[in-house]
Amino acid sequence: MKGQKSVYVCSECDWQSPKWLGRCPQCGNWNTFTEETFAWKKGNSAASSDAASRVRSEKAVLFREMESSDCRRFGTGIGEFDRVLGGGLVAGSVILLAGHPGIGKSTLLMQLCGAVGDSLDIMYVSGEESKGQLALRAERLGVSPEGLYVLTDTSVENIISEYEKCSPDVIIIDSIQTLTSERASSSAGSVTQVRECSAEIMEKAKTDGVSVILVGHVNKEGGIAGPKVLEHMVDAVLYFEGERTQSHRIIRAVKNRYGSTNEIGVFEMTDTGLREVSNPSEMLLAGRPDGVSGSCAVCALEGTRPIVAEIQALVVPSAYPSPRRTADGLDYNRMCLLLAVIEKRLGIRLSSCDVYLNVVGGLQIDEPAVDAAVALAIISSVKDIPVPKNLIVMGEIGLSGEFRAVSSADRRAKEAYRLGFTKIALPARGDDVGRIKINGAEIIPLNSIYNELLLLDTQSKNKEN
Repeated sequence: MKGQKSVYVCSECDWQSPKWLGRCPQCGNWNTFTEETFAWKKGNSAASSDAASRVRSEKAVLFREMESSDCRRFGTGIGEFDRVLGGGLVAGSVILLAGHPGIGKSTLLMQLCGAVGDSLDIMYVSGEESKGQLALRAERLGVSPEGLYVLTDTSVENIISEYEKCSPDVIIIDSIQTLTSERASSSAGSVTQVRECSAEIMEKAKTDGVSVILVGHVNKEGGIAGPKVLEHMVDAVLYFEGERTQSHRIIRAVKNRYGSTNEIGVFEMTDTGLREVSNPSEMLLAGRPDGVSGSCAVCALEGTRPIVAEIQALVVPSAYPSPRRTADGLDYNRMCLLLAVIEKRLGIRLSSCDVYLNVVGGLQIDEPAVDAAVALAIISSVKDIPVPKNLIVMGEIGLSGEFRAVSSADRRAKEAYRLGFTKIALPARGDDVGRIKINGAEIIPLNSIYNELLLLDTQSKNKEN
């Protein structure tokens, strides 16, 4: 058909090719090309010319002559969500919230509408649900915001038109993959449609100062569906994590232009929606067994928040020539490194055993400060000696078996003591370890991985006596 053009577009880097390719020449990813059909109208060239003229009218200015404008930030009424955002929503910002189906994205956003809907005007755009479905969800969650406008449409031009009539403070779009633009003739959710719709919405957000929250789908690999450029365009990218079979949910920021990317928000899914968990350590330690080997507590830092979690290890003789290694919530390569250090420095044979590691609660920990807890849990499982329930260990282990210092050791120790741990083992090489003074707590310095073996031997002798 005249006026149409069919090309293949890489979903990762947006590179275009006239024919399908197995591997993208620009980003090197495999099987990322999808066919897109363009039907550009005559009006688009004129709009492009107007946009180009506006760009050419801008002039460069000196940095010291620019006027500083403070970004207006307002709270969402959900403390854990504000923590991840860096203190709340910023006027004119575009937030991308992604997660697996059924994880609770729409539930969280409806609760957000109920929290701030009485003080701010919100336009909730749904391309997947009807008005009746949204009303049923709001009724189940017990929210009835006064300033909430509901629009069930997928045309980005109609959405912008309705926005100009309502002039809300916040726009929620659920989801960006369902929108279509007249600028492209491809189907909804394609690389072209997602890029064009996001660009139009972002232009309106930056021009009028309205905050926008986009809900994004994820593909089977766990990444955000659509072009990779979408993550570069928005101001913040939030991932909604958690297992559908478990009650807790975690929001993690992987990009945030207005705050830290190390913060997490913890929620619990209940019958009446998501409930904030202000103290996730107590939730993660609930039900911890007493007198069972292979369990050790550790305090990890998630941004500025210390979280005490439980590391579990199970070491059993393998019936196969190649022992199995499984790590859930921990880095697999780091586990293999620690197994080699234990076998080399302590002489504990693990090459013929299956090793299973797990972080209770589905928490993902990637900092090296958990090395000591992982190693102690493995040694405890091998020797079948329980770790004292009031003992918590933290520290990074080197290839020589030495302990390296951890950051914010005092904050970790205070959080551990607050939760009832009276024996706190820390690397002796830390600068601030000697200055940690907690009444009622014993600070145990660790020099090498051999000290952990001594801790278990002492526990075994005490048990015999």
